[in-house]
Amino acid sequence: MSPDAAPPVGDLIGVKDYLEQGLIGHGVLVERLLIGLLAGGHVLVEGAPGLAKTRAVRWLARAVDGSFARIQCTPDLLPSDVTGTPVFRPDRGGFEFVRGPVFHNLVLVDEINRAPPKVQSALLEAMAEAQVTSGGETRALPDPFMVVATQNPIEHEGTFPLPEAQLDRFLLHVDLALPDAQTERRILDLVESEQDAPPAAPRALSLDALHAARRAAMAVHLADPLRDYIVRLVMATRAEAMQSEIEHAVSPRGSLALAAAAKARAFLHGRDHALPEDVAEVATDALSHRLSLTWRARAEGRSPRDVIADLLGRVDPL
Repeated sequence: MSPDAAPPVGDLIGVKDYLEQGLIGHGVLVERLLIGLLAGGHVLVEGAPGLAKTRAVRWLARAVDGSFARIQCTPDLLPSDVTGTPVFRPDRGGFEFVRGPVFHNLVLVDEINRAPPKVQSALLEAMAEAQVTSGGETRALPDPFMVVATQNPIEHEGTFPLPEAQLDRFLLHVDLALPDAQTERRILDLVESEQDAPPAAPRALSLDALHAARRAAMAVHLADPLRDYIVRLVMATRAEAMQSEIEHAVSPRGSLALAAAAKARAFLHGRDHALPEDVAEVATDALSHRLSLTWRARAEGRSPRDVIADLLGRVDPL
């Protein structure tokens, strides 16, 4: 792409408009889902029940061509329920591998923190390597492959908190807040209108168009000063002055994730080059789940998102 030419966003804008029509007050969530789609990353969505987390992924599945599956996590879920399992076929006199729901382009993992550790480990390989190993054989997952997981932060009975290694596999961690009164009224009106006339889905974005959009998004120019800004933000989590608050700092995977997310956001906004605002806008969602706080910081009511927000105020963009 030439420096002055905007990248072709194409039908992706139609997908964005469609999602925003059905997800009142969730413009940030819509953008983050599309960033994950463009950057080839996975997205973790956290929020109280009733905030349209599952609805958001279902609507995304309608707007993008490709297969879709939902996994409802429960404490008795088995890894084979996700990845698949060999099944004996008497008529053939042998075993045949029956693929699980993870073998789809878009996979919704609902309430992932209710899945036991073995299931989370099985998802770890799928998300990190885009493959599944079962019965001594490794099978590739479809391309594209994207996991959108949800979790409910207000219930802890029967849950298994995601370990740091699993959290680090998500490109973005989106934290949803409760809507204000005006937004709540618009949601009420939307649901009432959908009962009379369900909205028509747009022409689905083809996988070929998605692959082309991904190539264009990853070709977005990231200037050297902007790369330095990303590195300074990540290094700030490792600074000696932050050791009283941060127990485990952000790894280099955080730098890569932040760069990819900033490129994807610039592409969505019709630019062939990223700006400091792209980095700053996605930094909290790209970095906060990659660090852990000290017990003292947690006792003081601090959260990883608070820490990243503070660092964004201290680190100069250029």
